[in-house]
Amino acid sequence: MRCPLECEYLRESRKHDKPPHLDQTQIPNRDIRLTEEFLNSREELLAWISKGLLEAALRTEGVVDFDVRDALEALIRTYRTLASGIEYQTRPENRLAGGLYDALQKAVAAFRAQETEQSGLPKTRDADVLGLLVFLQHFELDQNNGRKRGRAFLDALREFYSFPLPQAAAPPSPLILP
Repeated sequence: MRCPLECEYLRESRKHDKPPHLDQTQIPNRDIRLTEEFLNSREELLAWISKGLLEAALRTEGVVDFDVRDALEALIRTYRTLASGIEYQTRPENRLAGGLYDALQKAVAAFRAQETEQSGLPKTRDADVLGLLVFLQHFELDQNNGRKRGRAFLDALREFYSFPLPQAAAPPSPLILP
């Protein structure tokens, strides 16, 4: 795990990064309409999914933005297949992305279980989850700084939700006391 001070330096340096150019024609899943009204009406589910993703990423050593990208792509393919009436899961080949994929699936299932417990009926449709996954995918594309080991997207999510960083063990003191 990285030292919190090192992480702080990395976050500070990102403020000076030149954002990567996003070619609008290269953005995936543009056929799924994402409106502000859609996002506002599903804000609770978006927060639930985002926090589930963030918790899983922070728990898993070595996860970077590209692992998140792989997990989101696979989940989007899975939910697109569900929309066609076929149940087929597209798991990412990347082991770290696979862990994030599983964590996101569990987060959605937990949200639906809580929703059903509270109201007696599940309200969240697969199309809602698909739209929010596409939103997160677009947000990841926007925040990703293109670095192979980058975590700019994960840090943007963490800052947005004011999610605390895991605490690293304090380094031993250089002072020798008698």
